[in-house]
Amino acid sequence: MTSLKQILTDIVAEAFEACGIDKKYGAVEVSTRREMADYQCNGALAAAKPYKMNPRQIGEQVMSKLQESSADIFSEISLAGPGFINLRLNNDWLANRVQSVAADESGRFGVEPVADPKMIILDYGGPNVAKPLHVGHVRTGIIGESLKRLSRFLGHEVLSDIHMGDWGLPIGQIIVEMEDRDFDRVYFDADYTGPYPEDPPVSVQELAEIYPTASGKSKVDEEFRARAQKATSELQEGRPGYRALWQHFMTVSVADLKKNYGSLQVEYDLWLGEADVNDLINPMVDQLKKDGFAYLSDGAIIIDVKDDADKKEMEPLMVVRSNGAVGYEATDMATIVQRVRDYDPDFVWYVVDGRQQHHFKKVFRAVYKSGIANPDKVSLEHTYNGTINGPDGKPFKTRDGGVMSLQVLVEMVIDKARQRLAEIDSTAQYSAEEQEDIAQKVGIAALKFSDLVNHRTGDYIFDLERFSSFEGRTGPYLLYAAVRNQSILRKAAEEGLAAGTILPPAGDEERELQLKLLELPDLLDFAFDQRAPNHLCDYAYNLAIAFNRFYRAHHILNEEDAAQQASWLGLAQLTVDVLKHVLYLLGISVPERM
Repeated sequence: MTSLKQILTDIVAEAFEACGIDKKYGAVEVSTRREMADYQCNGALAAAKPYKMNPRQIGEQVMSKLQESSADIFSEISLAGPGFINLRLNNDWLANRVQSVAADESGRFGVEPVADPKMIILDYGGPNVAKPLHVGHVRTGIIGESLKRLSRFLGHEVLSDIHMGDWGLPIGQIIVEMEDRDFDRVYFDADYTGPYPEDPPVSVQELAEIYPTASGKSKVDEEFRARAQKATSELQEGRPGYRALWQHFMTVSVADLKKNYGSLQVEYDLWLGEADVNDLINPMVDQLKKDGFAYLSDGAIIIDVKDDADKKEMEPLMVVRSNGAVGYEATDMATIVQRVRDYDPDFVWYVVDGRQQHHFKKVFRAVYKSGIANPDKVSLEHTYNGTINGPDGKPFKTRDGGVMSLQVLVEMVIDKARQRLAEIDSTAQYSAEEQEDIAQKVGIAALKFSDLVNHRTGDYIFDLERFSSFEGRTGPYLLYAAVRNQSILRKAAEEGLAAGTILPPAGDEERELQLKLLELPDLLDFAFDQRAPNHLCDYAYNLAIAFNRFYRAHHILNEEDAAQQASWLGLAQLTVDVLKHVLYLLGISVPERM
């Protein structure tokens, strides 16, 4: 089903063409002033200069053509200001359009799959193995998950990849620290080749303590750092004991990652890391040197990525360090080699902290310059995000100043949800299991919506009290709006009432709700084009507001006109279905009741 805005654009474009003016000037947009019009076209102003005509003259001509061709669609066509064409839809035509969406059993709500689906790889999460997820991983995880769901719903093929940091210096640091702590010596005996113990010698909790300790030592102890660098190189070269330890780190870490990301309903198709491209690095480097893109400099192998248009100095990208180890510049390049080879993507989106913009600029330049990726075939995009900050405006910390783990953050928002729900008398009658399920959904909704409602590129301040409120622009408010609508439909079903054909709107509130429902296809396209889930949040909130105004004006269950009541039930059912689906695209689940 073609979107309403596209239908209107086609109609107005034909009117422009009939007036001898290029169809491109017929683009229609949702009116910013609903009291004046539903939709508007500003093309007459843009066409005035190239056609050497007064914009009002163009507008009047286009209006005349529209009145001749589309009287059944528009109840009013008017001209405002210097040439704004205002369009108000005929109520009968509007209702028929909404009814066609409601009657669509495909569950697509009038949203057509894209005509030219793309293959998209979404790289989000990016945790380091052996290190617990922290608050900084929240944004990339939930933004990436939402973009994945949105892209798939629109008809694109999507692969999500967690892309773990599992092959760099931090692993070497952990290995050396474990050796110093006298863990099972078999892993550190260079002459021993196995077999090694099947059970991990270290837990994820122990790794959570070892990781920062080893990292701290590496910053102040040159000998420790040198040993860690050597261990990293030997791991990458295949030393059996270190590889066995690495596999243990992966086993306990991936289990923990799946548990913690699972609590946020963040899921991945690919659980790959830097180690998965290790065998591609040497051939890649050899080819880069052979083709003249990489060369030796002070013992390291580098690639020049500067551009004549650069206003600031752009340092070379280091592919191989002077000690023989490779960093994440090389593994990121090799990962692109792998992705181009195995999946032939049209897009690769990296949902990664904005502080990595310089890194990705260098990597993208290197792979495009060297021919690893063809810019005409694959678009590499750093779809970056800002940070979650505390009241002081700095990255969110625990009360003692440490980095807050994701698990603690999730437990905190769910506990606050439990407190909020305890204030609702009706929940006291629910079983303990149902109460906990509702608390989980409300807490996750509070966390996710508070993040996604902000544009991904901006920072925001975490305010648990405000985010967990059942009032205002919050996740809990939207859950409550959906649940209340479900309650209306449930009561109607108990009374033997059913949804029927949606009739022309009986008032302004109903009219606004019908119009809002028809905006969904264009809204989803816009959110996709901008890679910005905050537009989904805005739509969900505005839809909930529109329904609440409609419900206050029209008491559905008390309506005596059976046809009108059935129409309103149909509108209520469509609204809750759309609202729940948009929340699903945001990664938010709706409970049956609250």
